[in-house]
Amino acid sequence: MTKPDTDDTLAFYRDNAATYAARERKPPTARLDAFMRKLPPGAAVLDLGCGGGHDSLAMLGHGLDVTACDGSAELAREAEHRIDRKVEVVRFQEIDWQERFDGIWAEASLLHVPRAELADVLARIRQALRPGGFLQASFKAGKVEGHDRFGRYYNYPSAEWLRDRFEDAGWSDIQMREADGGGYDGEPTRWLHVAAVRSA
Repeated sequence: MTKPDTDDTLAFYRDNAATYAARERKPPTARLDAFMRKLPPGAAVLDLGCGGGHDSLAMLGHGLDVTACDGSAELAREAEHRIDRKVEVVRFQEIDWQERFDGIWAEASLLHVPRAELADVLARIRQALRPGGFLQASFKAGKVEGHDRFGRYYNYPSAEWLRDRFEDAGWSDIQMREADGGGYDGEPTRWLHVAAVRSA
C-alpha cells in the first residue's frame, strides 16, 4: 500500500496550476445539467474542489449562487480569473460550513482524500448541506489507493467500499453509476459517479 501523500498532490497543482486550468477539458455537461435541474432558482451551491473554475462558470451562468473553493491557492487564483469572483482556499479536512448549501458539486475532487479520512470528510460535507440538500461527486474506481504518473494521490475506491463510507457518514438515497472516461493524465479511467442526499 502506498502512503497517501496529499502534499505531493498539492505540489502538482501548485506547480502546474496555469497549465491545468487552461487545458482543453471536455465538460461533464449531461451530469452538470442534471445536477442544476434538481435545484431551485438561485440555489446556494458549493463547487468543492473547483479546479480552474469551468463548472462554477457554467453554474453562475444558470443564475445559481455559487461558492467556489479549492485546496490549492494557485488553482483558486486561476479560477478567480475565469469566474471574476473570490474563490476560497479550503482543504477538505477544514470544511466547517453548517447547513449553508442546497447542493454540492464535487467533480473529480474528493478522489484525492486519503481513504482513512474520507468518512470524516463526507460527514463534514453533509453538515454543510441544508436538510434535503444533495451532493454529486465523482471518483476514479479501483481497489487500492495509489498515485498517478504525476505523483497525485488517489483513493481509488471500489463501488462497495465507497458506498460503505457514504453510509458511515450518514448519507441517504445513495445512487452510484459507473462509466468509462478519461482525465488529465490521458489514461482510460473507470469513473464512479455518486449522488447522495442529506435527509431532512
